[in-house]
Amino acid sequence: MQSWIPLVPESASTFSWQVDALYFYLSGVTLFFTLLISGVLIFFVIRYRRRTPYEIPRPIAGSHKLETLWTVIPFVIAMTMFGWGARIYFNLYKPPANAIEVYVVGKQWMWKLQHATGQREINELHVPVGRKIKLIMTTEDVIHDFFVPAFRTKADVIPGRYTTLWFEATKTGRYHLFCAEYCGMNHSGMTGSVIVMEPREFDDWLSGNTGGTTPAVAGQQLYQTLGCASCHGANGEGGRGPRLAGAFGKISPLESGQSARVDEAYIRESILNPQAKLVAGFGPIMPTFQGQVSEDQLVQLIAYIKSLQASGQPAQAASPAQAASPATAPSPTRNLR
Repeated sequence: MQSWIPLVPESASTFSWQVDALYFYLSGVTLFFTLLISGVLIFFVIRYRRRTPYEIPRPIAGSHKLETLWTVIPFVIAMTMFGWGARIYFNLYKPPANAIEVYVVGKQWMWKLQHATGQREINELHVPVGRKIKLIMTTEDVIHDFFVPAFRTKADVIPGRYTTLWFEATKTGRYHLFCAEYCGMNHSGMTGSVIVMEPREFDDWLSGNTGGTTPAVAGQQLYQTLGCASCHGANGEGGRGPRLAGAFGKISPLESGQSARVDEAYIRESILNPQAKLVAGFGPIMPTFQGQVSEDQLVQLIAYIKSLQASGQPAQAASPAQAASPATAPSPTRNLR
């Protein structure tokens, strides 16, 4: 879809107009001062040109008023740019609590996506219009960048880390998805689409794609296979590892005397490098799983740990219809502790 303004993509998210407004403000300020400085330069070149070979110009004394004026005005304009941009930045990069979660794994040269209800997609993302969507992203190889021009949102996808972005589409349609970070020879082919659908159509799409296991269920199976439960029992039984039920989103004290928030990045690091941040009261006995689990499996393990309620039981998986319903969409942290 294309905007009526040349060279500007379609505006199709709740905050795309804010990004556009700031962009046009910056462009307007730049154009104004470009024309002003060019005009003044041309005027002074003509007005004060040397008229005779031996003409000596009259000395001009400085002006405190003029110095103050051309210092204060640019400062005020720069601060409006900073304040406006910071407000939009924090709005874009602070996901709301009631967003639908989608896991994204970048790979040369494709996007692998999985919904919380289990549906998998390659280079396509189906979402309902009018619902907040949170993407939890990582990559198997090099740096990628998830960029949807119509939503005015993009974020780097970095090896060994989890990054997030969110959006709320306001128009149905198919929108371009690009990798905006050079990632190898076929970088230009790492494209896809975000398909925004009416809620009922999205429910039908989910119902017709129910063959996949949810990340939380797959993570539970992997959790048992790897023997995690022997140390990290659902309710802390075993005693050799910290209790994981209800831990996600909380602050955990460390042996070093510091503390860390139990989020996706912390869980990933604890699986791959368990000695990096030891929980207070527990020894360095956990082995590393570096090279034993893939990025997809790490996502599944994290999804399972996030689903554990304080009772030690996984939260009940929502039906496809519930997953798209604003009233019942699961919060990333609401039922985890």
